[in-house]
Amino acid sequence: MARIRRMFCAKKLITPEQSIANGALLAENSSILAVGGISGFRMEKEIEVYDFPDAYITPGFIDTHIHGAGGFDCSSVGESVNPFSSMCAILCSRGVTGFFPTVVADDKTRMLKNLELLAAEMKKPVSGAEPIGINIEGPFLNPDKCGAQPAEFLSQIDLGFARELLSAGGELVKLMTFAPELPGADKLIELLCENNVMPAMGHSCADEFSALRAVDAGARYCTHLFNGMSSLHQRDIGLIGIALTDRRVTVELIIDGVHVHPRIVDLVCRCKRVNRLIGISDGTMASGMPNGIYTIGPAKIVVRDGLSQTEEGTLAGSSSMLDTGWHSLMSCGHLSENDAAQSVTANPARVFGFDDRGVLLPTRRADLAIFEMKTNRVLMTVRGGEIIYRDQAQ
Repeated sequence: MARIRRMFCAKKLITPEQSIANGALLAENSSILAVGGISGFRMEKEIEVYDFPDAYITPGFIDTHIHGAGGFDCSSVGESVNPFSSMCAILCSRGVTGFFPTVVADDKTRMLKNLELLAAEMKKPVSGAEPIGINIEGPFLNPDKCGAQPAEFLSQIDLGFARELLSAGGELVKLMTFAPELPGADKLIELLCENNVMPAMGHSCADEFSALRAVDAGARYCTHLFNGMSSLHQRDIGLIGIALTDRRVTVELIIDGVHVHPRIVDLVCRCKRVNRLIGISDGTMASGMPNGIYTIGPAKIVVRDGLSQTEEGTLAGSSSMLDTGWHSLMSCGHLSENDAAQSVTANPARVFGFDDRGVLLPTRRADLAIFEMKTNRVLMTVRGGEIIYRDQAQ
């Protein structure tokens, strides 16, 4: 393989462990070779240099909970308006280099077939953001907290069906959400851990005992905290209270500015250690698309003025993406720029075992996003050292 070296220079690098003013990153083929102040680099002739004097660089974003984008619905692979490549393309234009296509509960036969089709799509080469894992949200959820998922497709825990779901998605399945109060939750957790799948608690009415029992059994993750679960109560803390206070639990937070009140964002950021917080979009096929009627699997959703809801008015995912959301962790949660960036880069990479990415360090994958300082507009996205998106004005 021919050696290709590219240098990316910017006013600031957010690694995200630290910020480097007037920094540069040197990549050789797919890996980062060096990171530091630009004065420490030599501009050799064979190096392609990309200079962004009014921009900052972060690791490429990783969205571990996204149902679709660009007209593609991850739960309706064979029926979506646009192909899977449309989702990959629009995500990379927003600084995302890796993501988990997320599926919802459906008719058993359709759900299994969809997972097989999705896994097949994910194994094909892509030129945009890379699908790096499958997130299965359901069907073992509490129907009283079904959200936008049709209750008719939810079920009690069925280990046989769970094994079929894992088989259909293969080694790509990284995460499965279940309600910990359902009978058999401990056995499901055991099955998921045996298959290197993260057991995630969510869409639940769990009390303190059920939630703690699940955590003790190995469920160390909470799906979109505060959404799809019983409210926090001073004498009955339930899943929210356990997720906020148990240091073993990593929590997702939808950072679209709609699902969670700004003061709740602040509360979560005060309660959870920075390394236990993952920002997600919960995006749908409407992300990056105009107002209209879309789907999340079997459910119809209506998007007006960027707000995604079912016909009954229930919030149904989001139409935003991480590039517009992560700043809310600074403005609402009062996190530092580095800590906010960590929630959409280093944290998801570490929690799900992608140790080769998520930080700007030598030997790691050259996955990075470059943003304009004043507007936070994405100017360039790089995945594995290759430029997969470049703003037309650049």
